[in-house]
Amino acid sequence: MAVIEAPSLYRGLGALYERELDAHSVGAVMLTHKWQPADLLAPHSDIDVRVLLSQAPADWEEWNHRLAAAHTAAVGREVSHRRLLEHPPGFAFTVAEADGRLVSSPELATWSLISGSARDFQRWKSRAQMAPWCDVDERFYRGILHGRLGGRYQLAADSTDNVVEDIAAYRRHCVAWHYLAPCWFAAAALATRTRCPGKTAALTQWRPDGLDGYAELFLGHAEVRSDARPRSPRHLLRTAHVALEAAMRRVPDADRPADQGNGHAHTDWLMAAGMLRVRVARWLYYLDPPPGVATNYLIRREAKELRAAAQTLNALAADEATSSQQLAARMAALIPTGPSTAGTLRATLALWHRQKSTVEDFLSLTPGDVHP
Repeated sequence: MAVIEAPSLYRGLGALYERELDAHSVGAVMLTHKWQPADLLAPHSDIDVRVLLSQAPADWEEWNHRLAAAHTAAVGREVSHRRLLEHPPGFAFTVAEADGRLVSSPELATWSLISGSARDFQRWKSRAQMAPWCDVDERFYRGILHGRLGGRYQLAADSTDNVVEDIAAYRRHCVAWHYLAPCWFAAAALATRTRCPGKTAALTQWRPDGLDGYAELFLGHAEVRSDARPRSPRHLLRTAHVALEAAMRRVPDADRPADQGNGHAHTDWLMAAGMLRVRVARWLYYLDPPPGVATNYLIRREAKELRAAAQTLNALAADEATSSQQLAARMAALIPTGPSTAGTLRATLALWHRQKSTVEDFLSLTPGDVHP
């Protein structure tokens, strides 16, 4: 079997995805993916897409059905796409929202362009890098650490169900790229108060005294080097624990929560809405995947993101004094906060359809109209 270089593989995958979205009239004017090209390591890394639209669709529910159909078609093209295109896009925004500096800066700083205006994209990226450090950054990066450190990362939860080759190498990839590298990325950002663009950049550029060896080790495993006998995934995991314990000593303690007011309410609202805008497509795909594609582990993962969205909306709702706060409260009430199962997702799809007016109003509200 011919080996395809990672950059070529992921460029081709992005082009394929763009064609499928166009064929299903999704209306994307720009596609980006999270992380930098050097962070996408074939054949193990999936591509996490963000969709940019010229304007909000007239019907988000119907749009999600088209998005799910496009994703299903793309996955059906190749067996390897079961992993490479593991899930539908993670966010949807409008160009005006990105241009208005409403997308979270640490999130946007990780983006790479798949298709669309390079000029607009570079302007957004530059703004994201130059924006003053703020509470949004602290929450973003500390959230990455909180979700993985202290025993929260579980290698067994990184399912191999859709992996089609070299399971042991994939499990090493999970340790290096799903556990160590994201934490290193977050630690580097917090220690330097700069928005790092990706995992490889963090491991290359942030190397406090005594940590060079760990950075080289995990970059080497990420690159699947063949000049040494690979460590077992469990051995690598133990080393990752030690490396991160050392790295975290260089990270300052979280600032005491000051009175933040509602200065970031527009960004918080948009990030919650941007994630919820694509949820129906994800659920449709997870509940009716192509033959041979496993999605039960992806269904279970939904619980974490849904709980976070509900918490954000309840915080934004506050005392429900304004119409936008009342809308946030109504939308929060439609988000399940317990464990995610196929039954939960089917019930939520039915609930959102019955409460379509509330859902559509929330997903389409211009952040400028949010009055916290």
